[in-house]
Amino acid sequence: MVENLHRDYGDFKLDIDSWEILDEGVTVLWGPSGSGKTSVFRILLGLESCPGFKWTYQGTDLAKLKTPDRHLGVVFQTLDLFPHLSAEENLMFAARARKVDPAKANARLKELSSILKMESFLQRPAAVLSGGEKQRVAIARALMGEPRLLLLDEPFSALDQELRDESRKLVKSVIETEKIPTLLVTHDQRDVEILGNKVTTIRNGRLA
Repeated sequence: MVENLHRDYGDFKLDIDSWEILDEGVTVLWGPSGSGKTSVFRILLGLESCPGFKWTYQGTDLAKLKTPDRHLGVVFQTLDLFPHLSAEENLMFAARARKVDPAKANARLKELSSILKMESFLQRPAAVLSGGEKQRVAIARALMGEPRLLLLDEPFSALDQELRDESRKLVKSVIETEKIPTLLVTHDQRDVEILGNKVTTIRNGRLA
């Protein structure tokens, strides 16, 4: 349960008293550009301050924890891979950052490579991967440390139209296989139709 998401940006106010993010499945935060989705996302991650904000998840107030200690898997719209590292090196870097035991990290790498069909490009630098391949690496990287929740920010927006539905179905199957609660932030109605278990609409900083 998220409570007291109130922040005044001067020209824009975020004004959310309470909002439930599901403990399983996909909660979608849907709304047009400028509605406040990105502000909510950044506050949940701890990238922006929000005095009085609470986020209770399985008995823990995540809002009181520093960003790394919130233990969230995150995929930004820009994907943010290290271009000079291979797909595998990107994943193992994330595992080290999360202090995952090396043996467990290797097992996790094999598991996620299989689920996300990445075996054919694991050794290629991220810079030369296609948009769909980069997206799969970014999702696998977010899952390497077995996070509490997965947070996706417009994860399909950079893909060509024909790739989007395929990617949505793949992400949906990964979320179901991993049984990881997920927050998807999007302005795309198709994301809502394919992935959403619960949909919350945001307009002008308020939940509709």
